[in-house]
Amino acid sequence: MRKSKANVLVLTYWSFSDALIQTYTLPYVRMIRKYLPPETRLFMFSLEQKHSFLNKEKRLIAKQDLQKEGIEWIPQAYSRWGFLGFLNTIGLLIRLLVFSLRKQIGTLHSWCTPAGAIGYIISVFTGKELIIDSYEPHAESMVENGEWTKKSLAFRTLFWLEKKMSHRAKIVIGTTEGMRLYAKQKYNASFNHYFVKPAGVDTLEFSFSLSDRCTIREKLGIEGKRVAIYVGKFGGIYYDNEIFQLAKAFSVRWGANFYLLILSANPDEEITRLAEKNGFPIESMSIFSVPHKDVSMYLSSADFAINPVKPVSTKQYCTSIKDGEYWAMGLPVIIPPEISDDSQIIQQEGIGVVWQSQDETHLMKIVREIEILLASNSEKQLSEKIRNIAIRIREFRLAEDIYSNIYSS
Repeated sequence: MRKSKANVLVLTYWSFSDALIQTYTLPYVRMIRKYLPPETRLFMFSLEQKHSFLNKEKRLIAKQDLQKEGIEWIPQAYSRWGFLGFLNTIGLLIRLLVFSLRKQIGTLHSWCTPAGAIGYIISVFTGKELIIDSYEPHAESMVENGEWTKKSLAFRTLFWLEKKMSHRAKIVIGTTEGMRLYAKQKYNASFNHYFVKPAGVDTLEFSFSLSDRCTIREKLGIEGKRVAIYVGKFGGIYYDNEIFQLAKAFSVRWGANFYLLILSANPDEEITRLAEKNGFPIESMSIFSVPHKDVSMYLSSADFAINPVKPVSTKQYCTSIKDGEYWAMGLPVIIPPEISDDSQIIQQEGIGVVWQSQDETHLMKIVREIEILLASNSEKQLSEKIRNIAIRIREFRLAEDIYSNIYSS
């Protein structure tokens, strides 16, 4: 499908160490590399935030490792919205324009619409073809989550750019089929080449380990307890207080037999304050910040998982990475309604509970439903059923046909 034999520039809007690159981008970039001719160069651009920017030694190692795979990493500093950020963005765009011309870039492959905005501008000035990957609404999502207002310059700029890139992109890879309708309604955009690729998971890396389960449980002194796990951030697109209101309901029902395990980049003291504010006993939880490669070890120790994405309207068009990882580990999931296709899958397949409200009666209903789900299935039967769903609909290899279609000679 891709006619140009020129080099490819992958554009992201995240730091290299962020899970969104490590799990949401790099596996697919490796697929792209596989289908490109050997002589074609593949560059990957990232925007590095200060708190997550690798030090010089680690950057060099990462670059060398990627180079061995035929991927050339181009890190740049991230700037927040604002006047200084605007000036820095102009400078960045100029550098990328020069880079694209000097390196003979033929295809701009952007991940999500913030990076798509960069790709769109470069495409307009250079005439190079544009591909938008992981196509989801971002501008309206930021408004729904309270980060921006509809009158803000940030919203108006990105929403306008989302519309423009939707009309210009040669190929679009959405995370849900519903995003095609959203684009038609919001941007009046139709696509000749539209693919659907839900957020994938490496089911070899994410696989239950009895040894890891025993190790973590022994380390924490929680053998025999019912353990819930949450992997992710607090605030923004995710609930914060509500997580501990739910956890408190489990604690009320199960007492000291309930334990909450949290893997998060948020500061420990911030999370602890949220727990105390909502009356959840902090002695019944542990908080860790671990490399992504260690997440599966902690997931093995859990009995069920929580995905507290705020159920705003745009989330029905976005796929949650963590659900695929939870499912690959065989974990039932508690999730709000209308999150991608996942809420419907969880309800229809009976592999978790849909979290409808913060009403105390409903929270206790969730507790009882999880209790029944865990009691009515042997751990092995339930785990295998859930993992098979991950393999069927979220395995990374399912995207192979898409990238082969786009990039094969």
